[in-house]
Amino acid sequence: MTELHRDLPKRAWLRIYRVTGAITLISVALSVVFTNMIMEIFSAGINVQGLAVSILMPLVLGGPMIFVLMLRQEQLRHANGQLEHLATTDWLTACLNRGAFTGAVTRYLDRHPSTGGALLIVDADDFKGVNDRFGHDAGDAALRLIAGAIRQAVRSSDPVGRLGGEEFGVFLADSDVAAADHVAERIRRAVSAIDFAPDGMPCPLSVSIGGATYETRAPFGELYRLADRHLYEAKNTGRDRVAIMQAA
Repeated sequence: MTELHRDLPKRAWLRIYRVTGAITLISVALSVVFTNMIMEIFSAGINVQGLAVSILMPLVLGGPMIFVLMLRQEQLRHANGQLEHLATTDWLTACLNRGAFTGAVTRYLDRHPSTGGALLIVDADDFKGVNDRFGHDAGDAALRLIAGAIRQAVRSSDPVGRLGGEEFGVFLADSDVAAADHVAERIRRAVSAIDFAPDGMPCPLSVSIGGATYETRAPFGELYRLADRHLYEAKNTGRDRVAIMQAA
């Protein structure tokens, strides 16, 4: 039971206890009613012994059975949730993986075609140099720090995904060019402020960011193409830059 308590979250146990208690109480009430109806037919009504049996039987037999069934149901629900999390989350950075990020943005674009928004592509600058100088373990640590800085710089509702390698995607709902540029600059500054010193050797980190905003419906592929083009523009003008433009 101790291991089960570690596996299931608190809200799951509350749901188990609440449903088990409610169904058990209903069972007791029905048992008393039906026992009384039967006793009315064959005798003068339910007596003390009959009342005790009608109450104890659901408690002793029904309660544990209901608890076990609810426990198994919550364990299955929890396991399915963990599998879904694993299927949609990048193992290294805990961001959405590419497929989950693309799917989340595409669904939003389909459901809210005219609310406007922005897609940002964030790419770590000279990341090959980090791996070459300090090794891939240090590179992985740098990616985790960059991902954390990105998440801290955006709203909790803004999807953040690792698109591959050292490239991340951020989707900003209800954002125009000015708002997207402000968020992108906040991300850029947050990454620049990271204190990264593998083996005690300072290694500054920076990102270049390309973005595309829209006012009316735009497919994900078009937004990605424009944001990627502006990312290369930011790279080619010195890196550690932001380049954003509204989609036509």
